[in-house]
Amino acid sequence: MSKTSNINRVDGFAKVTGSATYSAEYKTDGVVYACLVGSTIAKGKIKSIDTKKAEWAPGVLAVITHLNVDKPSGYQKAKDKHNFGQPLQIFKDDSILYYDQPIALVIADTFERMQYAASLIKADYLKEEHSTELKKAADKEKKVETDKGNDYHRGEHDGYKNAEVVLETEYTIPTEVHNPMELANIIAKWEGNKPILYTKSQGVEGTRRSVAGVFDVPAEDVEVHAEYIGGAFGMGLHTWPYEIAALIGAKKLNRPVKLVLHREQMFTNVGFRPYTIQKMGLGATKDGKLTGLTHEAVAMTSSYEDFMEGTVNMSRFIYDCANVSTRYRIVPLDTCTPIWMRGPGEATGSFALECAMDEMAYKLDLDPIEFRKRNYAEKDLEQNKPWSSKYLLECYEGGMERIGWKNRKNKPGSVREGEWLVGYGMGTGTFGCYRSPTSVKAKFSADGNLILQCSVNDMGPGTATMMTAIGAEIMGMPVENIIIEMGKSGLPKGPTQGGSATTSSVGSAVHDSCNLLVSKILGLANETPIFKGTPIADLTFTNGVISSKNNSKTVSLASLLAANKLEDFAVENQSKGNEEAKKYSIYSFSVHFVKVLVNPNIGKIRLAHVVSCADIGTVISQKTSAGQMFGGAVGGIGMGLMEALEIDHRFGRPINNNFADYHVPVNADIEKQEVFFVNKKDPISNPMGTKGLGETALVGMAPAIANAVFNATGKRVRDLPITLDKIIETAKV
Repeated sequence: MSKTSNINRVDGFAKVTGSATYSAEYKTDGVVYACLVGSTIAKGKIKSIDTKKAEWAPGVLAVITHLNVDKPSGYQKAKDKHNFGQPLQIFKDDSILYYDQPIALVIADTFERMQYAASLIKADYLKEEHSTELKKAADKEKKVETDKGNDYHRGEHDGYKNAEVVLETEYTIPTEVHNPMELANIIAKWEGNKPILYTKSQGVEGTRRSVAGVFDVPAEDVEVHAEYIGGAFGMGLHTWPYEIAALIGAKKLNRPVKLVLHREQMFTNVGFRPYTIQKMGLGATKDGKLTGLTHEAVAMTSSYEDFMEGTVNMSRFIYDCANVSTRYRIVPLDTCTPIWMRGPGEATGSFALECAMDEMAYKLDLDPIEFRKRNYAEKDLEQNKPWSSKYLLECYEGGMERIGWKNRKNKPGSVREGEWLVGYGMGTGTFGCYRSPTSVKAKFSADGNLILQCSVNDMGPGTATMMTAIGAEIMGMPVENIIIEMGKSGLPKGPTQGGSATTSSVGSAVHDSCNLLVSKILGLANETPIFKGTPIADLTFTNGVISSKNNSKTVSLASLLAANKLEDFAVENQSKGNEEAKKYSIYSFSVHFVKVLVNPNIGKIRLAHVVSCADIGTVISQKTSAGQMFGGAVGGIGMGLMEALEIDHRFGRPINNNFADYHVPVNADIEKQEVFFVNKKDPISNPMGTKGLGETALVGMAPAIANAVFNATGKRVRDLPITLDKIIETAKV
């Protein structure tokens, strides 16, 4: 373990003391306040909208609707399929495509006056029949001809049907909402024809491109600030209509406009994990060898955008099986567009796959882990490539020991602790490892600090801490002397934060830039009289001092810069993947183990013990990585036991759009939680040997809970979340 692997979060002090400035907190002269008024129907057209009372209310500066909006010039141009934003063009016309779709923007000189004026707006609609229930709209399902939408077959189509032992099941995951602590927000203003945004975005460069497209301005003219983010979990992966609305308002008034969604709007206007129905077909020999696997998924999307994710992808490669078929379909519904949520499709898909594997293990009377070992994939059969590294077996062994798997019995309901039924379950997770071209500038200032610059932002996983740790390790200097500048445009271009690619992408750029900086420093030192004639290979740079291996000569970087009349010394370098990596399949792997206690009389489920392990290559920061794993497991607990957006389909609107009725885990819900890592370097992924963690930290947790509940009660719950009403009648084993 390196000396920087256990450093504290470098942004921790700023966050806990309140000195960190989030996007809605920036002090902006002349700022005015805005809110969105939403539709009260799910589909139709606006027949009329009465804004007069709102316009005449005290302090109101503007009320913008489709009737008076200055439409952005980008609305008239062809839609960019690769745009970071959505096809929904706010205030373009009178169409209503989902409940709570913004129909008016109210701007006033104070927050209270804005709220009051918004309450005065009334609209009449021409209602049309809406569709918000996936199960009742199955006839609308469609296949999208893309890499994500295409069917996949290896070997015999639906080969599971010819097996000695056959399992066919169906699983359902409801709509889940991101609900970060920080609400979606923006301060928007213009300087001439240049838009400036202080906004909650997971991708500074993506936001620049989408805003540039909407307003038909060069992306370089769009200024974005997103230095701190109070959680996002995927909702920041789009430029949403509220951001465009604020920019429209700011341009109209030529004043800064602040807009913060209220909590109810977070359930309707910034995406969610899509409701998904999955069918699994497994076939195996009597001694436990998989001979066929079919995974089919049908998921919701919006009526105006084809949203897809990798729900069935894990089933193509995670187990050794000759005959694999996957199919993925989407169904347009009258809702806001879904968006990726932590663990994206893999978390959804793993619930079906890992529960089905557990069910098949019971059918074969095999221990679920033994069943997985008999079908362990020594290579990626989907891509026909070797793994860059894979230590999943070590995750299994370590997790079994820590959770007390030896106490588990294969017969449900066999273990009790007093009045509680005891169950053990596990679920495997995986997620691909990606590396995007990323630029980082490494600069030594005259005061001896190292400044690392990149436009990537940090929504919570510890990106700044990771950059600091890598920089400190290479430069041989204290972490206190490293300054991170990030999260805004104008800095060297970084990637969007999502898909577990940040450490691999940004960390590699830090690694390469710091090594290049050291090389340049040693080259500069080699030209000074004190080291003249000394081979560069004999020079070292540590903690701001250049020295020679063969004698006692030293020179400080500060004096070296002064001698060369340099105020600072900097390099900027772009790092990207190599050709060698294309020969391998590079994935992170995780396993979650759960011990549950179930009261058979009232159906209460207690999480007595959770153990999570991951194979993520080299662990750069032990503390932030453990935090990621703890948080991912907690997210999976919510997925497994609590979270579901309930829709009143008569009206197409949510009925639990608040924290009182939409339940999420709290500390009291987890009695004991452990995390550990294999921590073995991946030789292919990147210079540090890391693999991603953020997504796979959640994948596999929900099925681990479902499998443990079955082991305790004999009740197989296939539709999440697992609430007491679903187990109470049959829990009395």
